[in-house]
Amino acid sequence: MPGEIAAQAVSALASVTPEPGAPKPEPLLVADGVNRHFGGLVAVDVTHVEIQKGAITALIGPNGAGKSTFFNVLSGFDKADAGSWTFAGATITNTPPHRLARRGMVRTFQLTKSLSRLTVLDNMLLGAGGQTGESMVASVFPFTWKAQEKKNKERAMVLLERFNLAAKASDFAGSLSGGQRKLLEMARALMLEPDLVLLDEPMAGVNPALKQSLLDHIRDIREEGTTVVFVEHDMDMVRDVSDWVIVMAQGKIIAEGQPDSVMRDQRVIDAYLGAHHDQQLTASGESLTEGTTA
Repeated sequence: MPGEIAAQAVSALASVTPEPGAPKPEPLLVADGVNRHFGGLVAVDVTHVEIQKGAITALIGPNGAGKSTFFNVLSGFDKADAGSWTFAGATITNTPPHRLARRGMVRTFQLTKSLSRLTVLDNMLLGAGGQTGESMVASVFPFTWKAQEKKNKERAMVLLERFNLAAKASDFAGSLSGGQRKLLEMARALMLEPDLVLLDEPMAGVNPALKQSLLDHIRDIREEGTTVVFVEHDMDMVRDVSDWVIVMAQGKIIAEGQPDSVMRDQRVIDAYLGAHHDQQLTASGESLTEGTTA
């Protein structure tokens, strides 16, 4: 039934203590001691985090918090200096992206990675896994891969129809608008029928008319049984679509919880606005609470 998986996710998370590293009832992705530094800069320093299966989890934080770097590490596009993480109970530490995709974990990018000189349909077909025709030997025997190719094209067209891109199937991907490329990348990720999708700022650069469509697609992905984690700066979107929110600042996870409670968390407010944002200042800019007088 529509909404059943969403209701299950909300119910499962209702009993979770809203604190950094909180254990989840049925974690799909678990990371421990993940550290990534660039010279003297520590970009990621995550002690422990768990992603609940079947939920939509938002990863938020101010610019420079380490969100995208953490995403890159978990998805195999960057290597951690320390730490380990598991997916569906199997260790995937520093596993290359193509192997993660085969396991059922895929991602999209803030700057879309569509191949502009291939058609929209061909871009979709690139996302299909286990293609027999990619083998040099099998490629010369069409009977070994024709049926699979037909099935992949049928699935691709179903997804393009769902994402309102069917009319663009024969167009070059480079002719699509920025918002349409976001839709294409999300649709292509679903060609593998993944268990987990990581979306890196899916609303970045998208016009308001397409935002609601993207939100609906994210909900639909979850209703089909796919767990979703996304990085986002749009707080209205975070409140609207997420079941659980994880907050990063200076590479660390500083808060977790349901959207409304996280938005009221003083640690989160301080991370975004600064720890002294609500203190009264003198004309010189000094805080009255630090022993100065007006």
